[in-house]
Amino acid sequence: MKTALVLNGPNLNLLGTREPAVYGSQTLADVKALCVQACASHNLALDFRQSNHEGELIDWIHEAGRAQAAGTLAGVVLNAGAYTHTSVALHDAIKGAGVTLIELHISNVHAREAFRHHSYISPAAKAVMAGFGVQGYALAISGLAGLAGL
Repeated sequence: MKTALVLNGPNLNLLGTREPAVYGSQTLADVKALCVQACASHNLALDFRQSNHEGELIDWIHEAGRAQAAGTLAGVVLNAGAYTHTSVALHDAIKGAGVTLIELHISNVHAREAFRHHSYISPAAKAVMAGFGVQGYALAISGLAGLAGL
C-alpha cells in the first residue's frame, strides 16, 4: 500500500479559530479525519504532518522524494500556507526531490489580497487546488491517487 503525505505549513494548527470566515470552523484534527477517509477510499495510507518551520517542511519534502523513488509514496499534498508566497527554498526542494506534489489552498487565494496571487510552489507542483475549503484535501488526495495510477 502506498502512502499519501499531507503537509501543512505555518498557522494551519490554528484552523477552526483563525479567520473562520476565510478558513472555516473545522480544525486540523477534522482535516486529518477527512484525509483518513479520502485515503481509505483510494487504498492509500496517510502520513499527515504540520509545521510552522520552513526547514522542517523542506526536510519532509526531501524524505518524500526518497520514499517516492523507493515506490512507497504516491505523492504529496502541500498546503504551504504563507510560505507559498515567499519560499524559493520550498520550490527548490520540490524540484530537487522530484516528488509528485499537489499545491493546496483552503481559500481561493486569487480572490484575496494581491500578495497572495503569486506562488513559488506552483511552478514545481503537478497541480494546484484552491477555494474548495477543507474538502479540497479530499479532492487533492483523489487527484494524487489518479496521478499515481491507483
